[in-house]
Amino acid sequence: MSNDRNITHKRSVLMSHLGALLVVIMWGVAFISTKVLLEHGFRPAEIYIYRFILAYLLVLAICHKRLWSNSLRDEVLFIVCGLCAGSIYFIAENTAIEYTLVSNVSLITSISPLITTFLLALIYKNERPGRGTYIGSIIAFLGVACVIFNSSFLVKMNPLGDLLSLSAAISWSVYSLVLRKLNATYSTMFITRKTFFYGVITAIPYMLTEPQITPFSNLLDLEVILHLSFLGIVASMLAYVLWAISVKQLGAIQASNYMYITPIVTLIASVILLNEHITWIGYTGCALILGGMWLGDTLSRKEAKL
Repeated sequence: MSNDRNITHKRSVLMSHLGALLVVIMWGVAFISTKVLLEHGFRPAEIYIYRFILAYLLVLAICHKRLWSNSLRDEVLFIVCGLCAGSIYFIAENTAIEYTLVSNVSLITSISPLITTFLLALIYKNERPGRGTYIGSIIAFLGVACVIFNSSFLVKMNPLGDLLSLSAAISWSVYSLVLRKLNATYSTMFITRKTFFYGVITAIPYMLTEPQITPFSNLLDLEVILHLSFLGIVASMLAYVLWAISVKQLGAIQASNYMYITPIVTLIASVILLNEHITWIGYTGCALILGGMWLGDTLSRKEAKL
Protein backbone atom coordinates (compact mmCIF):
# COMPACT_ATOMS: atom_id res chain seq x y z
CA MET A 1 0.00 0.00 0.00
CA SER A 2 2.81 2.42 0.93
CA ASN A 3 4.60 1.61 -2.32
CA ASP A 4 1.46 2.52 -4.29
CA ARG A 5 1.25 5.80 -2.39
CA ASN A 6 4.88 6.60 -3.21
CA ILE A 7 4.30 5.90 -6.90
CA THR A 8 1.16 8.07 -6.89
CA HIS A 9 3.02 10.86 -5.09
CA LYS A 10 5.92 10.74 -7.56
CA ARG A 11 3.51 10.91 -10.48
CA SER A 12 1.74 13.86 -8.89
CA VAL A 13 5.05 15.68 -8.39
CA LEU A 14 6.11 14.94 -11.97
CA MET A 15 2.80 16.26 -13.33
CA SER A 16 3.21 19.40 -11.21
CA HIS A 17 6.69 19.98 -12.67
CA LEU A 18 5.32 19.51 -16.18
CA GLY A 19 2.43 21.84 -15.33
CA ALA A 20 4.79 24.58 -14.10
CA LEU A 21 6.91 24.17 -17.24
CA LEU A 22 3.82 24.41 -19.45
CA VAL A 23 2.72 27.56 -17.63
CA VAL A 24 5.99 29.42 -18.20
CA ILE A 25 5.87 28.40 -21.87
CA MET A 26 2.39 29.96 -22.08
CA TRP A 27 3.60 33.12 -20.37
CA GLY A 28 6.67 33.31 -22.56
CA VAL A 29 4.56 33.17 -25.74
CA ALA A 30 2.05 35.61 -24.17
CA PHE A 31 4.66 38.35 -24.50
CA ILE A 32 4.43 38.01 -28.28
CA SER A 33 0.61 38.19 -28.25
CA THR A 34 0.71 41.25 -26.01
CA LYS A 35 3.15 42.94 -28.37
CA VAL A 36 0.84 42.26 -31.32
CA LEU A 37 -2.13 43.78 -29.46
CA LEU A 38 -0.07 46.85 -28.54
CA GLU A 39 0.72 47.28 -32.24
CA HIS A 40 -3.04 47.25 -32.89
CA GLY A 41 -3.43 50.30 -30.66
CA PHE A 42 -4.55 48.73 -27.39
CA ARG A 43 -3.31 50.22 -24.13
CA PRO A 44 -1.57 47.92 -21.60
CA ALA A 45 -4.42 48.25 -19.06
CA GLU A 46 -7.00 47.47 -21.75
CA ILE A 47 -5.20 44.29 -22.79
CA TYR A 48 -5.00 43.17 -19.18
CA ILE A 49 -8.68 43.86 -18.44
CA TYR A 50 -9.99 42.24 -21.64
CA ARG A 51 -7.94 39.06 -21.19
CA PHE A 52 -8.86 38.70 -17.53
CA ILE A 53 -12.57 39.38 -18.06
CA LEU A 54 -12.58 36.58 -20.63
CA ALA A 55 -10.68 34.28 -18.26
CA TYR A 56 -12.97 35.17 -15.34
CA LEU A 57 -16.16 34.40 -17.28
CA LEU A 58 -14.78 31.03 -18.35
CA VAL A 59 -13.79 30.08 -14.80
CA LEU A 60 -17.13 31.38 -13.48
CA ALA A 61 -18.97 29.06 -15.87
CA ILE A 62 -17.17 26.11 -14.26
CA CYS A 63 -16.94 27.30 -10.66
CA HIS A 64 -20.02 29.33 -9.70
CA LYS A 65 -21.76 27.56 -6.80
CA ARG A 66 -19.80 29.31 -4.09
CA LEU A 67 -19.54 33.11 -3.94
CA TRP A 68 -17.66 34.06 -0.77
CA SER A 69 -14.73 32.63 1.15
CA ASN A 70 -14.86 31.29 4.72
CA SER A 71 -14.03 34.57 6.43
CA LEU A 72 -13.41 38.27 5.93
CA ARG A 73 -9.70 37.62 6.49
CA ASP A 74 -9.60 35.14 3.62
CA GLU A 75 -11.57 37.52 1.41
CA VAL A 76 -8.88 40.15 2.06
CA LEU A 77 -6.24 37.60 1.05
CA PHE A 78 -8.09 37.05 -2.23
CA ILE A 79 -8.07 40.81 -2.81
CA VAL A 80 -4.31 40.73 -2.23
CA CYS A 81 -4.06 37.96 -4.86
CA GLY A 82 -6.06 40.04 -7.33
CA LEU A 83 -3.78 43.00 -6.75
CA CYS A 84 -0.45 41.18 -6.66
CA ALA A 85 -1.05 38.65 -9.47
CA GLY A 86 -3.26 40.96 -11.49
CA SER A 87 -3.61 44.72 -11.55
CA ILE A 88 -0.42 45.77 -9.74
CA TYR A 89 1.81 43.24 -11.49
CA PHE A 90 0.64 43.79 -15.06
CA ILE A 91 0.03 47.54 -14.88
CA ALA A 92 3.33 48.20 -13.10
CA GLU A 93 5.22 46.04 -15.59
CA ASN A 94 3.57 47.55 -18.67
CA THR A 95 3.86 51.13 -17.40
CA ALA A 96 7.54 50.61 -16.59
CA ILE A 97 8.21 49.98 -20.28
CA GLU A 98 7.18 53.59 -20.97
CA TYR A 99 9.98 54.89 -18.73
CA THR A 100 12.86 52.46 -19.19
CA LEU A 101 14.17 49.79 -21.54
CA VAL A 102 12.19 46.60 -22.02
CA SER A 103 15.40 44.72 -21.15
CA ASN A 104 15.54 46.53 -17.80
CA VAL A 105 11.92 45.65 -17.07
CA SER A 106 12.40 42.01 -18.03
CA LEU A 107 15.59 41.69 -15.99
CA ILE A 108 14.16 43.22 -12.81
CA THR A 109 10.82 41.36 -12.91
CA SER A 110 12.72 38.10 -13.43
CA ILE A 111 14.15 38.29 -9.91
CA SER A 112 10.75 37.26 -8.53
CA PRO A 113 11.95 33.70 -7.69
CA LEU A 114 14.86 35.12 -5.69
CA ILE A 115 12.53 37.48 -3.80
CA THR A 116 10.15 34.58 -3.13
CA THR A 117 13.02 32.55 -1.71
CA PHE A 118 14.14 35.33 0.63
CA LEU A 119 10.57 36.20 1.74
CA LEU A 120 9.82 32.55 2.52
CA ALA A 121 13.04 32.29 4.54
CA LEU A 122 12.15 35.47 6.41
CA ILE A 123 8.56 34.48 7.22
CA TYR A 124 8.98 30.73 7.76
CA LYS A 125 12.30 30.38 9.56
CA ASN A 126 11.89 26.60 9.82
CA GLU A 127 11.68 26.34 6.03
CA ARG A 128 14.79 28.23 5.05
CA PRO A 129 16.18 26.88 1.76
CA GLY A 130 19.68 25.47 1.63
CA ARG A 131 22.71 26.93 -0.09
CA GLY A 132 21.95 24.87 -3.20
CA THR A 133 18.74 26.81 -3.81
CA TYR A 134 20.53 30.15 -3.54
CA ILE A 135 23.44 29.07 -5.75
CA GLY A 136 21.16 27.64 -8.42
CA SER A 137 18.91 30.72 -8.35
CA ILE A 138 21.82 33.12 -8.77
CA ILE A 139 23.24 31.13 -11.71
CA ALA A 140 19.79 30.99 -13.35
CA PHE A 141 19.35 34.74 -12.78
CA LEU A 142 22.66 35.42 -14.55
CA GLY A 143 21.29 33.33 -17.42
CA VAL A 144 18.15 35.47 -17.49
CA ALA A 145 20.34 38.57 -17.80
CA CYS A 146 22.18 37.02 -20.78
CA VAL A 147 18.93 36.09 -22.55
CA ILE A 148 17.42 39.53 -22.01
CA PHE A 149 20.54 41.28 -23.30
CA ASN A 150 20.69 38.86 -26.23
CA SER A 151 20.80 41.56 -28.85
CA SER A 152 22.11 44.54 -26.89
CA PHE A 153 24.48 45.35 -24.06
CA LEU A 154 23.00 48.82 -23.64
CA VAL A 155 21.77 49.48 -20.11
CA LYS A 156 19.96 52.68 -19.15
CA MET A 157 18.66 53.34 -15.70
CA ASN A 158 15.49 55.30 -14.96
CA PRO A 159 14.48 55.32 -11.29
CA LEU A 160 10.72 55.38 -11.92
CA GLY A 161 10.71 52.60 -14.53
CA ASP A 162 13.04 50.40 -12.49
CA LEU A 163 11.07 50.93 -9.28
CA LEU A 164 7.86 49.96 -11.08
CA SER A 165 9.57 46.81 -12.37
CA LEU A 166 10.76 45.96 -8.88
CA SER A 167 7.23 46.51 -7.59
CA ALA A 168 5.93 43.99 -10.14
CA ALA A 169 8.53 41.39 -9.07
CA ILE A 170 7.74 41.88 -5.39
CA SER A 171 3.98 41.72 -5.99
CA TRP A 172 4.27 38.35 -7.75
CA SER A 173 6.39 36.99 -4.89
CA VAL A 174 3.77 38.11 -2.37
CA TYR A 175 1.10 36.39 -4.49
CA SER A 176 3.08 33.15 -4.45
CA LEU A 177 3.23 33.18 -0.64
CA VAL A 178 -0.45 34.12 -0.19
CA LEU A 179 -1.40 31.44 -2.72
CA ARG A 180 0.45 28.89 -0.62
CA LYS A 181 -1.75 29.77 2.37
CA LEU A 182 -5.04 29.73 0.41
CA ASN A 183 -4.18 26.42 -1.29
CA ALA A 184 -4.57 24.68 2.07
CA THR A 185 -8.27 25.56 2.25
CA TYR A 186 -9.70 26.33 -1.19
CA SER A 187 -9.83 24.65 -4.59
CA THR A 188 -7.61 25.93 -7.38
CA MET A 189 -10.64 26.94 -9.49
CA PHE A 190 -12.11 28.99 -6.64
CA ILE A 191 -8.78 30.71 -5.98
CA THR A 192 -8.30 31.45 -9.68
CA ARG A 193 -11.82 32.86 -10.06
CA LYS A 194 -11.45 35.17 -7.04
CA THR A 195 -7.99 36.31 -8.23
CA PHE A 196 -9.34 37.22 -11.69
CA PHE A 197 -12.37 39.01 -10.23
CA TYR A 198 -10.43 41.24 -7.85
CA GLY A 199 -7.71 41.75 -10.45
CA VAL A 200 -10.21 43.19 -12.92
CA ILE A 201 -12.09 45.24 -10.30
CA THR A 202 -8.90 46.89 -9.03
CA ALA A 203 -7.68 47.63 -12.58
CA ILE A 204 -10.82 49.36 -13.87
CA PRO A 205 -10.15 52.67 -12.01
CA TYR A 206 -6.70 52.80 -13.62
CA MET A 207 -8.10 52.22 -17.11
CA LEU A 208 -10.64 55.02 -16.60
CA THR A 209 -7.75 57.44 -16.13
CA GLU A 210 -6.44 56.64 -19.63
CA PRO A 211 -6.76 59.67 -21.92
CA GLN A 212 -8.10 57.53 -24.76
CA ILE A 213 -9.81 54.13 -24.98
CA THR A 214 -9.28 51.96 -28.05
CA PRO A 215 -12.45 51.77 -30.22
CA PHE A 216 -14.51 48.63 -29.63
CA SER A 217 -14.43 47.93 -33.37
CA ASN A 218 -10.75 47.00 -33.02
CA LEU A 219 -11.84 43.93 -31.09
CA LEU A 220 -13.52 42.57 -34.22
CA ASP A 221 -10.21 42.17 -36.05
CA LEU A 222 -9.48 38.45 -36.53
CA GLU A 223 -5.83 38.75 -35.46
CA VAL A 224 -6.88 40.62 -32.32
CA ILE A 225 -9.51 37.97 -31.53
CA LEU A 226 -6.97 35.14 -31.88
CA HIS A 227 -4.29 36.76 -29.72
CA LEU A 228 -6.77 37.97 -27.10
CA SER A 229 -8.32 34.50 -26.97
CA PHE A 230 -4.89 32.97 -26.40
CA LEU A 231 -4.15 35.46 -23.61
CA GLY A 232 -7.52 34.96 -21.92
CA ILE A 233 -8.10 31.23 -22.34
CA VAL A 234 -4.59 29.76 -22.39
CA ALA A 235 -2.19 32.27 -20.77
CA SER A 236 -4.68 33.33 -18.07
CA MET A 237 -7.39 30.79 -17.22
CA LEU A 238 -5.49 27.57 -17.90
CA ALA A 239 -2.10 28.95 -16.81
CA TYR A 240 -3.30 30.28 -13.45
CA VAL A 241 -5.11 27.03 -12.61
CA LEU A 242 -2.01 24.99 -13.42
CA TRP A 243 0.19 27.42 -11.51
CA ALA A 244 -1.97 27.15 -8.38
CA ILE A 245 -1.76 23.35 -8.58
CA SER A 246 2.04 23.46 -9.05
CA VAL A 247 2.56 25.82 -6.10
CA LYS A 248 0.37 23.57 -3.94
CA GLN A 249 2.35 20.45 -4.85
CA LEU A 250 5.90 21.79 -5.27
CA GLY A 251 5.94 24.77 -2.94
CA ALA A 252 6.38 28.47 -3.69
CA ILE A 253 10.16 28.35 -4.20
CA GLN A 254 10.40 25.32 -6.48
CA ALA A 255 7.47 26.44 -8.62
CA SER A 256 8.72 30.04 -8.87
CA ASN A 257 12.12 28.87 -10.13
CA TYR A 258 10.44 27.80 -13.37
CA MET A 259 9.86 31.50 -14.12
CA TYR A 260 13.54 31.69 -15.06
CA ILE A 261 12.64 29.73 -18.21
CA THR A 262 10.21 32.41 -19.44
CA PRO A 263 12.93 34.51 -21.16
CA ILE A 264 14.08 31.40 -23.05
CA VAL A 265 10.55 30.79 -24.34
CA THR A 266 10.15 34.43 -25.32
CA LEU A 267 13.51 34.34 -27.08
CA ILE A 268 12.58 31.25 -29.12
CA ALA A 269 9.09 32.59 -29.87
CA SER A 270 10.61 35.87 -31.06
CA VAL A 271 12.84 33.98 -33.49
CA ILE A 272 9.94 31.91 -34.86
CA LEU A 273 7.18 34.53 -34.91
CA LEU A 274 9.08 37.83 -35.19
CA ASN A 275 12.15 36.67 -37.17
CA GLU A 276 14.54 37.93 -34.50
CA HIS A 277 18.03 36.44 -34.08
CA ILE A 278 19.77 34.69 -31.19
CA THR A 279 23.37 35.68 -30.51
CA TRP A 280 26.00 33.70 -28.62
CA ILE A 281 25.06 35.47 -25.40
CA GLY A 282 21.48 34.28 -25.85
CA TYR A 283 22.63 30.65 -26.10
CA THR A 284 24.89 31.17 -23.08
CA GLY A 285 21.95 32.52 -21.10
CA CYS A 286 19.78 29.52 -21.97
CA ALA A 287 22.53 27.16 -20.78
CA LEU A 288 22.97 29.08 -17.51
CA ILE A 289 19.24 29.07 -16.77
CA LEU A 290 18.85 25.34 -17.31
CA GLY A 291 22.15 24.60 -15.57
CA GLY A 292 21.25 26.78 -12.58
CA MET A 293 17.88 25.09 -12.15
CA TRP A 294 19.45 21.62 -12.39
CA LEU A 295 22.29 22.50 -9.99
CA GLY A 296 19.94 24.06 -7.44
CA ASP A 297 17.65 21.02 -7.49
CA THR A 298 20.58 18.57 -7.26
CA LEU A 299 22.28 20.38 -4.37
CA SER A 300 18.96 20.77 -2.53
CA ARG A 301 18.32 17.02 -2.79
CA LYS A 302 21.79 16.23 -1.43
CA GLU A 303 21.32 18.68 1.47
CA ALA A 304 17.94 17.11 2.28
CA LYS A 305 19.57 13.67 2.63
CA LEU A 306 22.23 14.91 5.06
